[in-house]
Amino acid sequence: MTTGQDEAALQALIRKISQARGVDCAAYKERCLKRRIAVRMRACGVHTYEAYAQLLDRDSAEHDRLLDALTINVTKFWRNAETWQELAPHLEKLWRARRGYLRVWSAGCASGEEPYSLAVALAETARALGDEANLPRVRIDATDLDRESLDRTKKAEFALTTFSEMPRELVDRYFTKDVPRKPLPMLHGIVRVSRHDLTRDPPPDPPYDLIVCRNVVIYFDRPVQERLFQSFFDAIVPGGVLLLGKVETLVGPARERMNLEQARERIYSKPA
Repeated sequence: MTTGQDEAALQALIRKISQARGVDCAAYKERCLKRRIAVRMRACGVHTYEAYAQLLDRDSAEHDRLLDALTINVTKFWRNAETWQELAPHLEKLWRARRGYLRVWSAGCASGEEPYSLAVALAETARALGDEANLPRVRIDATDLDRESLDRTKKAEFALTTFSEMPRELVDRYFTKDVPRKPLPMLHGIVRVSRHDLTRDPPPDPPYDLIVCRNVVIYFDRPVQERLFQSFFDAIVPGGVLLLGKVETLVGPARERMNLEQARERIYSKPA
């Protein structure tokens, strides 16, 4: 197959995936998209895009496995501890301003470690301010496109290895003693899990005081990134906060409209 034929077959495959599962493949960087499709092709023992497209016609389950490959996320509790340290004073400021009535969006929640890390961070904020009784006022919307990740987030059962970066006292304070460890009811009750496609759907239930979207937007191309960042800006209340991944940078019109609070940890705020 020539390079031109190979490219045509890839584009035909991308259209098939988009139409069959409603995934906006055009939003992904092509290099990332090709790499993740290649993982499934190798697993199935096929060597051309055309052959893989034919396989998808015969095997609907492979469509689901491919979708999982396209949306896979790997994370841990308290990932990058310095990020949580830098975020803490912003959470305290938000808590004081909202008296605990905080709305948080964990966009691209993977298998639940991040939204429950947020729940711990907010519980610690309430504890530091002597306002633990108002923790139930918090709501964290945990969203993802990957069905398996959502199932894991809803189940909320975590292996010990996922806590390797979280301080032990926090693990013991907010999770059950038995393995797999589960968040205590005080945390479980404030996390709401739902399916959401960042490339297609509007923010689930704005306005938000805090939006956390780490190491997700990097996979999308520049026009989609700009659109997402503008969407985040519009969904955040004045004085609210946006947290991105360390390798991500705010781009487009939203960059000019938000304040950079902490460059290394990619913490931004919306002018009050």
